[in-house]
Amino acid sequence: MRSLFDDSDEAPAAPVPQGRLPSYIKDHRARLRDRFMSGGAAAMPDYELLELILFRSIPRKDVKPLARLLLNQFGDLNRVISAPPERLARVSGVATAVICDLKILEAAAQRMARSRVMQRQVIASWDALLDYCHTAMAHRETEQFRVLYLDRKNVLVADEEQGRGTVDHVPVYPREVAKRALELNASALILVHNHPSGDPTPSQADISMTRKVDAALEALGIVLHDHLIIGASDELSFRSEGLL
Repeated sequence: MRSLFDDSDEAPAAPVPQGRLPSYIKDHRARLRDRFMSGGAAAMPDYELLELILFRSIPRKDVKPLARLLLNQFGDLNRVISAPPERLARVSGVATAVICDLKILEAAAQRMARSRVMQRQVIASWDALLDYCHTAMAHRETEQFRVLYLDRKNVLVADEEQGRGTVDHVPVYPREVAKRALELNASALILVHNHPSGDPTPSQADISMTRKVDAALEALGIVLHDHLIIGASDELSFRSEGLL
């Protein structure tokens, strides 16, 4: 009977001599897989988790050097997985299969986090909401602006990206935000954007934009509950900071 992790299940690749995976690589992979299955992710550093991911993308080669190279290039596992495809492609040894697998993993992580907050009462699932925002935005290299639309019971009914920008700016149009809220029959909103610098401290432009959105919503009887700025490891709430 084949093992659950038998390398024969992996996608075909160019053969090595004798068409077999070298035994030292096969043994190393088996050890990592066993350790992961017995101890979980907590038992493994980032480079070993990344190796496990790369096993499927590169089935007939030692991937440890590439795992280390990717971590040196991007900093940590989260940043590797969320790195733009064009930047990944510039790393020696990263081919289409690697990029595709990393992007699939990123999409799956975001969908899992999103499923924990959609159609849920926001106040009751606030920690899950923050987790989702960090998963989706914390490691992006450019700014992204999202709007979370809530119904009268503060249930999250829509999560939409309103714009993307540069490393320090994303255009936001208060009228468009208000218009979309009316289309969705939303009663309240939460604004979310990230700071690629990692520091969630709001700029004067952030504060000014938030006040303009708040004024546009207030005229329509729609509440702006909060504006969250997502940093590398923490977040800032305009409501908690007295900015709303």
